[in-house]
Amino acid sequence: MTKAVTEHGSYGAKDYHDPPPAPLFDGEELTKWSFYRALIAEFIATLLFLYITVLTVIGYKSQSATDECGGVGILGIAWAFGGMIFILVYCTAGISGGHINPAVTFGLFLARKVSLVRAVMYMVAQCLGAICGVGLVKAFQSSLYKRYGGGANTLADGYSNGVGLAAEIIGTFVLVYTVFSATDPKRSARDSHIPVRTCFITTL
Repeated sequence: MTKAVTEHGSYGAKDYHDPPPAPLFDGEELTKWSFYRALIAEFIATLLFLYITVLTVIGYKSQSATDECGGVGILGIAWAFGGMIFILVYCTAGISGGHINPAVTFGLFLARKVSLVRAVMYMVAQCLGAICGVGLVKAFQSSLYKRYGGGANTLADGYSNGVGLAAEIIGTFVLVYTVFSATDPKRSARDSHIPVRTCFITTL
């Protein structure tokens, strides 16, 4: 058996090449315009994502309060999230990588796909974009924002905080795993698949 395996080739050698890991600290990035363009892209993408999705949730809660069949429904909210991710990742993937989520950025940093400088600055830009996006919602729809708690998620009756935390952990893991799979350098024509896969998993 060993001889047969040897004759047909070894299974130990890789038939692909992994890209080199990103440096832990790359100060040279701070001197490049492409780095700041990527930060602007992450900021705007996260701002638009939070603005549209929070408005969708608040609008649904407002309409369903008077009519149980009113509004876009839970499925409509899911498609709003997935659709926005599809559009924003498609627009920003070639500029910043289309992270739009600190969990994705942190995961890519742990895998040495981005440097510490880029990871920290991306997360700062994403958090600022999220704050500004929700701030716009609060400015334009102040009464509805306060009435419905800013569109924040709440646990359904019968579920504990532990179950909600577990659901968030599992959902975040699936999202980051999907991003890693879609951006795997061993895949061919991967760029066209990234927005579709991220959109689908976000909708779920």
